[in-house]
Amino acid sequence: MQVIRPVGREAASKKYDLLSAMMAYALAGDQNRQRLILRLMALITTRYNWQRNELVMGQKEIARLWSVDERTVKRDMARLRGLGWIEVKRAGVRGRVTMYGLDIERIMLDTRPAWPNIGDDFIARLDGPVAPTDTKVVPFRRPEQIPGDGLWGAACEYLAGEDPALFDAWIAGLADGGLEDGCQTLLAPSKFHATYVRTHLLKRLQMALRRLDGSISTVRIQCKTL
Repeated sequence: MQVIRPVGREAASKKYDLLSAMMAYALAGDQNRQRLILRLMALITTRYNWQRNELVMGQKEIARLWSVDERTVKRDMARLRGLGWIEVKRAGVRGRVTMYGLDIERIMLDTRPAWPNIGDDFIARLDGPVAPTDTKVVPFRRPEQIPGDGLWGAACEYLAGEDPALFDAWIAGLADGGLEDGCQTLLAPSKFHATYVRTHLLKRLQMALRRLDGSISTVRIQCKTL
């Protein structure tokens, strides 16, 4: 899946792709999902700064836009943060309004099951062309998946369904290092592997684990040789 970056020459079409994916996902769900996503789309289309990935709008203004009370705003913004669709970039302290950002990659991953409802052309555009196989290139040997059970086993199943290629390359080789006081430890087969996962995939791992167990607060990546 290509990561949507709504800037540059094709910014307008990329924005429509994101909103289309959200719309299809909302329509495929129940009324609660439809209402929540419609409210987020209202914020995006009225106040979101695409270039800076910034959404700055006070609770009173959001309540007025949504035609609800501020308690509903607090609840639904918390739900969107829990989904990982929005994140706090600057807390609202000392009279300043909270600044939010969108996690577009997370949104596209969650909405992907609804993409076929839009059409094959939409899927092809977002997935991009399939790279030809070069028979002269010898692929790196990937670490074998270590069977798991419990929380990490369930997380592996979730992550494999979300992005099979990414899972095969980087996540399958992680082993369960134990869960203690809300911290899930994962063991990587090498220092390089651990560094890459820590740098590029930690947020995704945290989200998968938290969706399965809300008590997870942190994820720690260590090398097996340490």
